[in-house]
Amino acid sequence: MPNPIIAVVDDMIFISKIRAVAESQGVTVRFLRDRDALFAVAREATPSLIIIDLHSQKVDPMELASLLKADPELKMIQLLGFYSHVETELRNQAEGAGFDRVMARSAFSANLAEILAPL
Repeated sequence: MPNPIIAVVDDMIFISKIRAVAESQGVTVRFLRDRDALFAVAREATPSLIIIDLHSQKVDPMELASLLKADPELKMIQLLGFYSHVETELRNQAEGAGFDRVMARSAFSANLAEILAPL
């Protein structure tokens, strides 16, 4: 069984989209909204990917990325952030914080099956 994916997403529409695609592909996605829970699950489950909504109101996505990339145990986990395409400065901040991939919401939605495909 492939490693799970962690998603830090507040928006119920995106949660539904991610959940539906993951179920259709047999991929496990853990939805978390708390930094401490994220780190605990990441250490326990070794996720293949962490998806973070850059507009999250529950966590600071840039701080989260910086902390994950600074942690020797977790820095190799791929981080993908998605954002509203009009927020180009947010994209630049995410890239600077250590996200491996940063995508507009429309591209994220359009490529979700590929993004969640088991490795």
